[in-house]
Amino acid sequence: MVQRMARYKHYDYNQTKMIPLRFADQIQPGTFEYTLNHVVDNDLNMSLFESRYRNDYNGAPAYDPAILLKIVLFAYSRGITSSRKIAQACRENVLFMALSADSQPHHSTIAEFITRMDDVIAPLFTQILMVCDGMNLIGREMFAIDGCKMPSNASKEWSGTRAELNRKQIKIDRAVERMLKSHQHTDAIDQHTDAIDQQPEITEREVAQIKKLEEVSAKIKKHLATEPERLGQRGRPVKGNITDNDSAKMKTAKGVIQGYNGVAAVDSKHQIIVHAEAYGAGQEQHTLRPMLFGIRRQFRAFNKPDTQILKTAQITADSGFHSEANMKMIYRLGIDGYIADNQFRKRDPRFIDSTTYKEQQAKRRKERGNRISRFIPADFDYDPVTETCRCPAGNAMWMNLKGKIEGRDVIRFQGYRKQCRVCPLNGQCLRKPNQQEGRQVSFYPKNGKPESNFMDRMKEKIDSPMGRHVYSKRLGTVEPVFGNLETNKGLKRFSLRGKDKVNAQWLMYCMVHNIEKISTQGKIRH
Repeated sequence: MVQRMARYKHYDYNQTKMIPLRFADQIQPGTFEYTLNHVVDNDLNMSLFESRYRNDYNGAPAYDPAILLKIVLFAYSRGITSSRKIAQACRENVLFMALSADSQPHHSTIAEFITRMDDVIAPLFTQILMVCDGMNLIGREMFAIDGCKMPSNASKEWSGTRAELNRKQIKIDRAVERMLKSHQHTDAIDQHTDAIDQQPEITEREVAQIKKLEEVSAKIKKHLATEPERLGQRGRPVKGNITDNDSAKMKTAKGVIQGYNGVAAVDSKHQIIVHAEAYGAGQEQHTLRPMLFGIRRQFRAFNKPDTQILKTAQITADSGFHSEANMKMIYRLGIDGYIADNQFRKRDPRFIDSTTYKEQQAKRRKERGNRISRFIPADFDYDPVTETCRCPAGNAMWMNLKGKIEGRDVIRFQGYRKQCRVCPLNGQCLRKPNQQEGRQVSFYPKNGKPESNFMDRMKEKIDSPMGRHVYSKRLGTVEPVFGNLETNKGLKRFSLRGKDKVNAQWLMYCMVHNIEKISTQGKIRH
């Protein structure tokens, strides 16, 4: 039987093939890169960059800022932030070649361009916003404000107050001193004995470790000598960072990070970002005022200034922006605001059967330990505004006392007998399994002071059917924007240091988002 052999097509790696390529043809209408190219060339005032150059009579020609801006924004749209990778893409990727006209700038040129964007980014962002407004992409009916916390180019391990950093520096110096004394002792023994010499690699490793510790100590000393004490909103010392002192430690759903909070105000019509700013603080309450005035400043810069935008549009924000001072400001300025408090959802009857509350209670019990212990008042959902209470099982309780006990204001709630008897959690709630009466729990209002009138008015407003309807649109307005930036555009962390530079990077990403909206919702199609 004849064995059959497979045959393959001939190939030759040494052959040459000339492929004609016209860069203009690679930028196709209807794409993001086409819109980006069109907007930068036709709608942005690139003369903002000219003050940087003094080479009109002498010196080599510089790279066109329009070219650099195109490739940086296009790189951000593809999730590329490294200047080296952007430079590599300009050499290897056809679209980057087309946008840069095959200029192939060096990575140091790209890096310098990005780090110096802080003084020109604000007017460029406004110009992009004017393009969006000219295409009727901004509705002016409702703005949703929210923040997105992201890590920065700094380690949280090197954060602390001045006192904490000083203690850490002293500890490092003592460690270095101990290591040096150990070396001196070893050298003394070697001079009087015939002991086998220590392995060279170990000695080199220890020397390198000492050098590293000394460098860290010097860095901390420099930080303490040059940077002032960082104070929080209440004037108390807060943690600084020796790498990026403008950043802050923040609690997120993914744990504690060292980073910035990118806050954005988004129009509800087409999710255009009308104002954005990065803050080196996790708390959002103090950011509401500058964000509101930032929105007004943006619309005042338009060709037809809209100076009353804050009084004609609805403003929504989550509980992170809720405070007595902010509510007072909202009402004093005549703003139609809908700012939720942290008890807003619990007062909503639509969420009575939600598992979120039960999960929170389970987490609290887990933090106290796995042992079966009796529920404490903190496990009960007490609302001092409505004077209502729900037990850990989610059942409503009735008020059986409101008055004074031993001179203290007290309010007491009791569970319904029928519900407590059959409740699956009564073993952790009642003192005795066969107890006839329902569980009682008491709360003591703080100092007997009433809630702020401004906060009460906001709670009444947002609890109304109109308030719940308006606030319900907030989630669908701002959250998809952050999802687009984080997931689709790859913004997982800020690659720069310092508030001004990080803020510029945040604005550039917001510009990418708005240009994408121009591409998909605007009129630039061909």
